[in-house]
Amino acid sequence: MTSTDADAARRTRGVWFKSSYSNPNGNQCVEVCFGADLVHVRDSKEHGEGPVLGVSAARWAAFIDLVGRSSQR
Repeated sequence: MTSTDADAARRTRGVWFKSSYSNPNGNQCVEVCFGADLVHVRDSKEHGEGPVLGVSAARWAAFIDLVGRSSQR
């Protein structure tokens, strides 16, 4: 993702969701926003000012599948 893409992701008007698995104390939180072409991921501790990771929907689905299978062990 280019810096321009990262800037656009930071400014996205989409809805950011906090992971239901995030630490309730707020110190280990992941937020996700589903964009038109990418799934954006950020650390909620940065209050929208930190880096944003953008991945394709297919890569995001593969990641979620892997995490789900790993947690069943």
